[in-house]
Amino acid sequence: MIFGYARVSTNEQNLDLQIDAFLKEGIKDKNIYMDKVSSTKEERRKLGKLLDYVREGDTIMVWKLDRLARSLIHFTKLMNEFEEKGVKCKSITEPFLDTTDKSSHSKLIVNMFAALAQLERDIIIERTKAGLESARRHGNVLGVPKGISKKNQQKAVLCVEYFRDG
Repeated sequence: MIFGYARVSTNEQNLDLQIDAFLKEGIKDKNIYMDKVSSTKEERRKLGKLLDYVREGDTIMVWKLDRLARSLIHFTKLMNEFEEKGVKCKSITEPFLDTTDKSSHSKLIVNMFAALAQLERDIIIERTKAGLESARRHGNVLGVPKGISKKNQQKAVLCVEYFRDG
């Protein structure tokens, strides 16, 4: 079965362009899942429902890749999940994203995206470590302050007194 996933970032935006493209591809209305949520949000209710519903042999079609994935890392995670389930993915406007055929080209492109996602993740980790080391060298204390603040110490004393007084 072929399913469509459409997303726009705000309620003011319109899903018609994506829905029309799905209908033109022969996808039935009942098989189109739609979210109106920013791509930066991790939780997308309808995408989650779709991912729970699809089975081996199904295809998820999107109008454009950025409607589906938030980042390369998210794209890679979704592609791995699709592969584990035996689900295919296809973009209407981007012919390079088509895992419905077993061509070496489509597999190469997906693997290139996976490699780029890993590179992006590694660079973020390197930058974070460098920033933490720099902060430590400059004497900055990182993390949550240890112990209880003066204000909360006073509250604790009052709580103990109130407890003893019944």
